[in-house]
Amino acid sequence: MGVRRLWASLLPGRGVRIAAAALLAAAMAAGLYAAHAAPAAMATKKDEAFQTSIPAAVVLDPDSNSLLFDKNGDQLVAPASLAKLMTLEYVFNEIKQGRLKPDDTFRISENAWRKGGAPSHGSTMFAAIHSEIKVDDLIHGIIVDSANDACIAIAEGLAGNETAFGALLTKRAREIGLEKSTFTNAEGYPDPNLRVTAREMAELARHIIQTYPDFFPYFAEREFTWNNIRQQNRNPLLGMGIGADGMKTGETAEAGFNLVGTALQDNFRLIVVVTGAKSDKERGDEAKKMLEMGFHGFEARVLFAEGQNIGGAKVFGGDRSYVPLLAPGIVKVMMPRNANERLMARIVYTGPVPAPIAKGQPIGKLMVWRGENLALEVPLAAAEDVGPGSMSQRAMDGATELMIGLFKAGVNKL
Repeated sequence: MGVRRLWASLLPGRGVRIAAAALLAAAMAAGLYAAHAAPAAMATKKDEAFQTSIPAAVVLDPDSNSLLFDKNGDQLVAPASLAKLMTLEYVFNEIKQGRLKPDDTFRISENAWRKGGAPSHGSTMFAAIHSEIKVDDLIHGIIVDSANDACIAIAEGLAGNETAFGALLTKRAREIGLEKSTFTNAEGYPDPNLRVTAREMAELARHIIQTYPDFFPYFAEREFTWNNIRQQNRNPLLGMGIGADGMKTGETAEAGFNLVGTALQDNFRLIVVVTGAKSDKERGDEAKKMLEMGFHGFEARVLFAEGQNIGGAKVFGGDRSYVPLLAPGIVKVMMPRNANERLMARIVYTGPVPAPIAKGQPIGKLMVWRGENLALEVPLAAAEDVGPGSMSQRAMDGATELMIGLFKAGVNKL
């Protein structure tokens, strides 16, 4: 078995031709063009139509999960306080699962007070030492004040210490699909092992927006008062009149000036991530430019309708040769207005897939490139059950795979 990549133009075999037909139907409807190969650098090349001084940045349409802009989006960077989004996601999930309540309290330890409170001279909600604070107030402190003392109190309350909490955050990150980002503390203090990518920060923001609608409005709050001290939200986008309604900023000498932001215009939401800006002004100005580029320069294009057969995956030892594949819903990609950028698509899976196969079983993914930029990845699942095949069918599949293996071995020797 091995990774199978089914391009619309290079799909040998009877069952694979069915996959080709589905892909090519979408191609005809959406300007999709076939390709024989995809350079490995495709996922990291920047869009030539838009330039930014930001070292690493992405713009994401959370509805279609389509990237509009990507500059070094998979590069590992120091997040600074953007790491607090992962702390917030963990807390939101604990509340959603019933393991934590907004009225539960955590204690501000001497460590939390000295390391993250007033004596630290960093971002803080100025919580009093040894005070008991409700989880809901700590959440407000983290979002509006970027409160380090609140983050440390949560880490100590849920895991005993920050190191253990960082491990929980990394584990949770993997559970929600963040494959590269690693967390070592709750607030984003510099650590050589604390690294994220701009793309995964956008995915985290998307996850929070879609999974926790009751908490998302907190990110739009302009101010928060605690201990008789009123502080303003640090997100510069909130006051720019572009429909911004979240999410988080961060800055350290190591990381530069970072931002995860989101805005809504005419029921069209975008998420922007900038990392490594040289100043607060550059961070805000460039993020605004990227959002305006997305709102005014792109439109959605449907590639596959909900329930439409996208292709097929080769089956091993089953009562049929191929299993049809479906996406979880409508497959859309964002395209520049009045432009003729090519789209290229392929189905990627590890196969042949051994039978039996259950309907809804994850199989692989659909990858779509816009020009030279990876614009979209969509998970694909089996559309139908596939039962075990007869003895002769299994024997035939075994012989076929053996011949393919021998052929590949011969080619590799050339």
